[in-house]
Amino acid sequence: MGHGHGHGQVPSAGASGRYVKALTAALLIGAVFMVLEFAVGFATSSLAMISDAAHMFTDVLGVGMALTAILLARRSGPTFSRTFGLYRAEVLAALANAVLLFGVAGYVVYEAVTRITDPPEVPGLPVMIVAAIGLGANVVSFLLLRGGAKESINVRGAYLEVMADMIGSFGVLLSGLITLTTGWRYADPIIGVAIGLFVLPRTWTLARRALRILFQHAPHGVDVGRISEELAALPGVTDVHDLHVWTLTSGMEVASAHLTVEPAAEHSDVLVGAQNLLAGNYGIEHATLQVEPSESARRCSELSW
Repeated sequence: MGHGHGHGQVPSAGASGRYVKALTAALLIGAVFMVLEFAVGFATSSLAMISDAAHMFTDVLGVGMALTAILLARRSGPTFSRTFGLYRAEVLAALANAVLLFGVAGYVVYEAVTRITDPPEVPGLPVMIVAAIGLGANVVSFLLLRGGAKESINVRGAYLEVMADMIGSFGVLLSGLITLTTGWRYADPIIGVAIGLFVLPRTWTLARRALRILFQHAPHGVDVGRISEELAALPGVTDVHDLHVWTLTSGMEVASAHLTVEPAAEHSDVLVGAQNLLAGNYGIEHATLQVEPSESARRCSELSW
């Protein structure tokens, strides 16, 4: 009976580990301008700016959680009690970011609706100045995280936070301009609602991706049925069962399977062929494969799950 796994080395912190410096810079930038926006927002009674500051708060908290998760996964490798280490902390951080964004968006929409009948007078110029500074800060953070968002769900959570806040800063800038030039008080609460609604569909996408990983669904775009067919087509293989493919964290796909082989089949050749197929066709470097004769396969059929 043969048993083996892929030979590729797993990154120390998944796909996220390469973006520690970018996340750190985004965290510092966000923290500074969060304090500034809260101060000016409450001083001017601008709901749009308070909304943007709240988004900035989730940026800071979200990026901080993402960074903590990466460092935690990097420093806490696999042990006999934690056989996969703490890589799932990154996915939990992404899900927590989504929950925070839902909460902030809901709060902003609620506050805007309660103010819509009697919107307070908001001075446009201070709001515009701070919004312009905040927009510049968000653009810098957005560019720092854009590359990592394509590779890591954890970095993507922080990236979406920053993107939402960048759009929010633009909205606050527009609100201040309208208020300054026309004196129309409804601009601030209306734009506050728009900021809240803008982030919701993007937040749902992030939450759904995180939940897919936590529920150990097959990676997006991976056809497990096709993998089974291709493994079964390898020379000497008569059956494939107990095939599982899942994502540990972004950039770290894992698979396991039992391969039933003909009596004359060379187990080591089947094992190498299956490893090469998974790595070459699907990018799955870490695969645990059990090569077994038909009598052992019958034992698997007796298992209840």
